[in-house]
Amino acid sequence: MALKRAVLFAALFFLLGLRSAFAQDLTLTSPDGSVVLNGTLLGFDGEFYRIETVYGELTVDSSGVLCEGPACPNLQDFVARLSVAGSATMGTVLMPALLEGFALRNGYTTSRDVIDAEQYVYQLRDESTDKLKAEFRFFLTNTDDGFFRLLANEADMVMALREIRPEERALAREAGMGDMTKANRSRVLSLDAMVPIVSPSNPVRTISPQDLAEVFSGKIINWKALGGVDAPIDLHLPASTTGLGQAIEDEVMGPARLKFSESVVRHQRGVGLAKAVVQDPFSIGLASFAETGNAQVLRLTGSCGFSLQAERRTIKTEDYPLTAPMFLYLPARRLPKIGRDFLAFTRGPFAQNVIRRAGFVDQAPEEVAIADQGDRFANAISVAGPETSLEELQRMTRTLTGMARLTTSFRFESGSIRLDAQSRSNVQQLARALEVGQYDARRLMFVGFSDGEGPAAANRDIALRRADAVRRAVKQAAETANFERVELEVDAFGEALPMACDDSAWGRQANRRVEVWVR
Repeated sequence: MALKRAVLFAALFFLLGLRSAFAQDLTLTSPDGSVVLNGTLLGFDGEFYRIETVYGELTVDSSGVLCEGPACPNLQDFVARLSVAGSATMGTVLMPALLEGFALRNGYTTSRDVIDAEQYVYQLRDESTDKLKAEFRFFLTNTDDGFFRLLANEADMVMALREIRPEERALAREAGMGDMTKANRSRVLSLDAMVPIVSPSNPVRTISPQDLAEVFSGKIINWKALGGVDAPIDLHLPASTTGLGQAIEDEVMGPARLKFSESVVRHQRGVGLAKAVVQDPFSIGLASFAETGNAQVLRLTGSCGFSLQAERRTIKTEDYPLTAPMFLYLPARRLPKIGRDFLAFTRGPFAQNVIRRAGFVDQAPEEVAIADQGDRFANAISVAGPETSLEELQRMTRTLTGMARLTTSFRFESGSIRLDAQSRSNVQQLARALEVGQYDARRLMFVGFSDGEGPAAANRDIALRRADAVRRAVKQAAETANFERVELEVDAFGEALPMACDDSAWGRQANRRVEVWVR
């Protein structure tokens, strides 16, 4: 780890040195001449200069100063140039679709110039004047490369198929970038999931997360052990440098404390992985939900009989346990206005439609009527233990009857009271909905649930505290909401409505949640 950090810092200093070598000087002077700043131009976003001076790095409003020197930009014909690096999965389809949607809504025309297999440039021009307004340069590599460019201050947006890792967070802090998990530094752009896939000719249709980990570790090597034919299992995974490949290592192999088999075949692109699995009846792969192609997706199952299918709603609610949010990470500096406008656009309802049409899972909340959740309530009754009384099940049914469940749910990091990345994004999404009055004159109830370990009464108390904590987080984030127009309540039913089996870590994780119900 120490060697890795030393190599990374050496590379960062080299890149920063190159930037200094090509930097140009300028002088900023106030209109009355009383204030003069000499420095090196680090960046210009169309509104503010970012310069390095003897006083440190300063950000100066261009409207209040005169600029002199070879580095002074053209204020009249400024073109915003943004660098977007990282996940090829996101950069190939999702981001272009969002840029096209943004242009359509904001009076821009677009053109795309492909440089090579890993680079292209999107140009946005004013529809009425044909003036070039922005260039988005994409580097389609992988999540690791995206974070490297971010730490080197060479990327304006990083596309990542996993959350930033602890060592990367530490490096970012040491580089003066602050906490990269904060809302203004990272955001969930879309939702995805890790799904096990097989050839349609393979008779196996379900697999447990533990068996999945043992298959990819080489502990299970024959399909017969999974209820299939007597044949060896061929293994396919995304490349270890991709965000999805690293998310699989963290979320599938990590909880089982297993390492990957040396016989795994790695793929740089998800399309190639899915194609290889379809063509081999004895293979299994772990793929992005958005890139399964014609492969058969297996359901995740447990020993108690529960099973979960990766679908749009189960990914939104995180009821499906192997979710993999798609992130955008941002540097610790101000982006050009058109870049900020694009980021604001990605959170809106029009962008959610674009995401869905592009084949990815959006974050727009959906209401699921209680009549459509019969299986969940039937399961609750069938697996109810001695500590879950009939009275408690009846109270839950009476409370929730006539209400609908939002697909906006909240779960916690393993072994922590901290919300996971998708849930932190859900806090912001729900807060914005409250601010614009989407739930005015309605009643929202935050309902806590727990796993079945420990006494039922204690589990219900813990679930209630979690529900109240989520409600407080949403209220705090919704700074401009009028809470006189909407009711926010809390309740909890502990272990009364399990989503998965409690005999595994992933099952307990799925059961510990806060749901939002609305009337």
